[in-house]
Amino acid sequence: MNTSIAKAILITLLTLGPIAGPQANSSAAKSDVVTVDAKPEPVAIIPKNTAVIVVDMENDFATKGGMFDRAGVDISGAQKVIAPTVKVLAAARAMGMKIIYLRMAYRPDLSDLGAPDSVNRTRHLKFGVGETIRAPDGRDSRILIRDTWDTDIVNELKPQSGDITIYKTRFSGFYQTDLDTTLKKLGLKYLIMTGVTTSICVDSTVRDAMFRDYLCVLLKDCMSEPIGSDLPRTNHEASLLTAEVLLGWVSDSDRFLKAAQGQPTDSASGKQ
Repeated sequence: MNTSIAKAILITLLTLGPIAGPQANSSAAKSDVVTVDAKPEPVAIIPKNTAVIVVDMENDFATKGGMFDRAGVDISGAQKVIAPTVKVLAAARAMGMKIIYLRMAYRPDLSDLGAPDSVNRTRHLKFGVGETIRAPDGRDSRILIRDTWDTDIVNELKPQSGDITIYKTRFSGFYQTDLDTTLKKLGLKYLIMTGVTTSICVDSTVRDAMFRDYLCVLLKDCMSEPIGSDLPRTNHEASLLTAEVLLGWVSDSDRFLKAAQGQPTDSASGKQ
């Protein structure tokens, strides 16, 4: 594609008005609608039809002694998103939103890891999936295996009564899981996205959600990405730009909390 044409398309998409879903002037009752300041424009969501999706915030990805840490992957970014995510979950529960945890985890016999020559199996085995370790709390555990310390949600974000947890075996939360069925059964359409990692499991889940006509709002300070963190523009930033242009909306925890408290959006108040 000609470079000038590509730039023109990108600029057009960035400046488009609402492309899907009810916006700030929704005809729904005011008490039933929350408007979140976001890019490319504020997005109105209905709390009773909204879920916060927490992607892979488990020990193997975000805790010292977990798989990433053992492999030398920087987990400081994943740890940094915990505090804002705690606030988002509290606000979401207060508004009656559903909380859904996605957990990357495999069966003990690795039968769901993929075919012997599959990329999913070969790349995960390089990280030691299935190996037995001694967890920081002294328990025997196994890397990325179900019902072990490794795949427990980090302590600060532990699921509460009424929350939903769904195991997944691929990057997307929709691949061979009951996530889609669960969302439809509960009448959930709006997905507030948090978790790790931005350009892999979060991105894969957002894309599959968009293909199924769910409306995703990514909270950028509630997700992290170690890949490309040393590049001029990180994979985290690149993924957020793609989401902003084509896949949904991008916001942050502060703006989400302001919306939850009924405060005017930055756009409405004239702030940028």
